[in-house]
Amino acid sequence: MEEKHTICRLCSALCPIVVHLENGRIISAEREAGPAVEEDYFCPKLKAAPDIVYSADRIKTPLIKEQEKGKANWKEASWRQALDIIAEKLDFFRTTYGAESVCWMRGMAADWGAPWDYAIRFMNAFGSPNTIGNGAVCHVAREMAHFLTYGVMSYPDYKNSQCIVVWGKNDRDCNPQGYESILYAKERGAKLIVVDPIETTLTSLADIWLQIRPGCDGLLAMSMIDVIISESLYDKDFVGAWTVGFDELKEAVGAYAPERVAQEMWLDVEKIRESARLYATTKPACIVDGNGLDMHVNVFQNTRSVCMLRALTGSVDKKGGDLLPKAIPTEDIQLNERFPNDIKPISFRYPLFNRFHKTRGDHVLSSVVDAIVEEDPYPIKALIIQASNPVVTMANSKRLLRALEKLEFIVVIDLFMTRTAKHAHIILPTTTCFEKTQLNLGSMSRNHVTLQDQVIDCVGNTWPDSKITFELAKRMGYENEFPWDTVEEAIDYQLTPSGITVESLRKNHHGIDYEETRYEKYRNSGFPTQSGKVELYSETLREHGYPPIPTFDEDGKNSPSFHNQKADFPLVGISGARPNSFVHSQFRNIPSLLEQEPEPFVDIHPKDAETRDIMDGDSVKVATPNGRITMKARVSSVVHPGSVRIAWGWGEYNADFNINDLTDDEMRDPITSTPSNRCFMCNVVKEVKTG
Repeated sequence: MEEKHTICRLCSALCPIVVHLENGRIISAEREAGPAVEEDYFCPKLKAAPDIVYSADRIKTPLIKEQEKGKANWKEASWRQALDIIAEKLDFFRTTYGAESVCWMRGMAADWGAPWDYAIRFMNAFGSPNTIGNGAVCHVAREMAHFLTYGVMSYPDYKNSQCIVVWGKNDRDCNPQGYESILYAKERGAKLIVVDPIETTLTSLADIWLQIRPGCDGLLAMSMIDVIISESLYDKDFVGAWTVGFDELKEAVGAYAPERVAQEMWLDVEKIRESARLYATTKPACIVDGNGLDMHVNVFQNTRSVCMLRALTGSVDKKGGDLLPKAIPTEDIQLNERFPNDIKPISFRYPLFNRFHKTRGDHVLSSVVDAIVEEDPYPIKALIIQASNPVVTMANSKRLLRALEKLEFIVVIDLFMTRTAKHAHIILPTTTCFEKTQLNLGSMSRNHVTLQDQVIDCVGNTWPDSKITFELAKRMGYENEFPWDTVEEAIDYQLTPSGITVESLRKNHHGIDYEETRYEKYRNSGFPTQSGKVELYSETLREHGYPPIPTFDEDGKNSPSFHNQKADFPLVGISGARPNSFVHSQFRNIPSLLEQEPEPFVDIHPKDAETRDIMDGDSVKVATPNGRITMKARVSSVVHPGSVRIAWGWGEYNADFNINDLTDDEMRDPITSTPSNRCFMCNVVKEVKTG
């Protein structure tokens, strides 16, 4: 049996793994050892790696949709045939409607490192400003809040911390390395505070669990800040030397004293105060903010409020605190200098979000549907969808379906025939993480570089995402822009400023540190912000017409979708959970994983179930003004009275389970465009069968 090392990209945790092979086929895979804890994390997806890679459902050759007698049929094609058709179509749209009429939509499945850069490079060479990612509903909206506070996105130093605040994240199901590090710190005496509306494994381990009302994270952060400032628990030396806007923040937070906002958040006043004191007085302390803060119409200000807590306590860039990574030097390969400045992108209403980071790009996902349906600022005619399943994962699925029906040409790059892929004209089959070499975002944004290395040959006639982009570029005549014959050449070029190569990374499968880890780097160079300090008050935001200090008004703008109709839809619906057997809409077609969670549920509190005559296992209808879905009820106290948790991602398995038939994309964060599809007002009623 042969062993090979690589990085798993079945989810975004990027765990280092060992893959066991026989005759070139994956037999099994396992995570490499993490921190010494009593019980290692078990990942069902990794155990099922052979089932995923060799699934009978894999698309193994390009497919072209043909119409025969009014019926659509899929015909197998060669890569040459498929790419030639796509190149011809793209030339047609550029000539007929302008290059901007073509949009490349990217999802998370291919990572946000070099594969994202390749797509942007292609579209910039083509002449379209419309390469759109899904970061408005994922990490990029939060990342922007970090950037506008201290210039870079922080990450927690769990293992060396004495107090860990987990805010809207459940590493037990989404980040094995992080979860084991939390257990490691707990076993060595660290305190744990968990902010989560749902009872989880982590809440059971917590010293304090704040079961917050969804979407109220900014209120809680500002309330804790009020306690820390009013009780003089903040780090006066750090605040005085390394922040701007403290006086303005001090004046603003009085409106969010625990006594004023606790009830709105479903929290106890004293528990808020206890949490603030524990966090502020236990050194070192760190905070991790997670996807639970995402997909709210106030995600930016929520996250910025949490960022300020780190600064007030002096936890920024300290061992055991919140580290500020120094990214390795790389070549910017996106060709943004080719950006057609005379053509505004379809996301033009959110310029600050699009430009806050040099290479993060455009993530205003809702703008794609706007441009197709409303033709504003111009119509999108052709769409390339890569590593994404928006029919299931985007808010307001019905509106997206109307948009897809209006398009003249759709290309989908994916592993399986998803609900989105069924709408395509051409499907290009890509590979799993085990069949491709790439540089991931984690290795480009921090000091430690690891390589996701190909360990098996591509299954069937599939191609890695990089090869698909490179070969399509050459069909379009972009040989000068894409001079690389292999992905290794492209990675070596991108890593040139660092001196690190693919060869050196393959010799050091645990990765390479570009330089020694240093703490409190700001003491020598300041913070990478406009002022050189942590910006509690943001002049950049003020200049663009946004509140320079987080504010949470009472006019409904920060409320969940359909709050104006809560008389008819009285329950707060929460999308979730993200079980560790699946990733978003992926892998429910894998029998060994589906066996572990064969069906979705609506979790409803016993009090709410009783008033609706709902018993455990009953079929129930969940309704919003946008639509309704049907699932089984699970009566459980994991949710707070007045809220329900609705299983997410199951729309791929069964269209009747698609939670995004309920959600809305009209209300959006004014800075990041994020819609409120994390929580919304709804109602749950017992299904009455007739006949």
